[in-house]
Amino acid sequence: MDFLSLFSEAFFIVLFGTTLRASTPLLLAALGETYTESSGVLNLGIEGIMLSGAFCGFVVALFTENLYYGFLAGILTGLLLALLIGVLTILLRVNQIVVGLGVTIFATGITSFLFRIFFGTRFPILPEVAVTLRIPGLADLPYIGGAFFNQHWVVYLSLVLIPVLHVLLYRTHFGLKIRAVGESPISADAAGVNVAWVRFVCLAMGGILAGLGGAFLAIGDLSFFVSNMTLGRGFIAIAIVMLGKWNPYKVFLGTLIFGITQSLASGLQALGVDVRPEFVLMLPYVTVLVALVIMARNTLLPSAFGLPYYRGQK
Repeated sequence: MDFLSLFSEAFFIVLFGTTLRASTPLLLAALGETYTESSGVLNLGIEGIMLSGAFCGFVVALFTENLYYGFLAGILTGLLLALLIGVLTILLRVNQIVVGLGVTIFATGITSFLFRIFFGTRFPILPEVAVTLRIPGLADLPYIGGAFFNQHWVVYLSLVLIPVLHVLLYRTHFGLKIRAVGESPISADAAGVNVAWVRFVCLAMGGILAGLGGAFLAIGDLSFFVSNMTLGRGFIAIAIVMLGKWNPYKVFLGTLIFGITQSLASGLQALGVDVRPEFVLMLPYVTVLVALVIMARNTLLPSAFGLPYYRGQK
């Protein structure tokens, strides 16, 4: 391999293009979890929501032969599971860790079971391939054009959501309510804020985005479903949100680090370098673990993080 080929335009297009696609499911889940955690709720069920969104999205897209129906199914699945978590943790005040892990374990088992029921030993692949949206003019720019401006519409949506969700959280009255509920639900309640409603809304936002992220993984990126295909992305999203200190821009940078380490192998393979699949699977998670070790001690959680609340408590 010629060392100069690492700086070729083809290498950069493959590397950065696959980085955006690889980081999109994680980015969507992390952006939703940013709101959930900012309201004081720890949603460890995000892994299960992503996996369920991937399964339901794939099955609906396969049977209807319509990818948009598949994305809608993933979104609705994420919303329903998030509302279920809200009922258990907000209204019934069940331990958030127990509920989140229960949802993830249940989703892992039920998706594998239903996949066997529906397809047996078959391995179906979507007949309709997800197409990219090429932005004229911008897509012709050297190096960055083919990578950034020839992507799936969900990738563009996730990028647009970053500034929108940042402004909503830090520049609006509703965002102030969310942060107040996460820091001091008693004070927020005394000021007239409906704590339960705010947390339900944030959980719903997190579920919708995680479900969309899972659906994109199955039908927008890979065009197939396999058991446990999320490979811990939900838990990585939780770690990235904490490392990014609930700032959508910093969360985006964290997901890019994950995505670029995951797609680096694709770029090397495009140059003819043989990369073992074990190394490909290991590298992104090792990167996140190293970041956790270095930065975790500087992370300050919301004061009411993970704590249930009901009116009248002291």
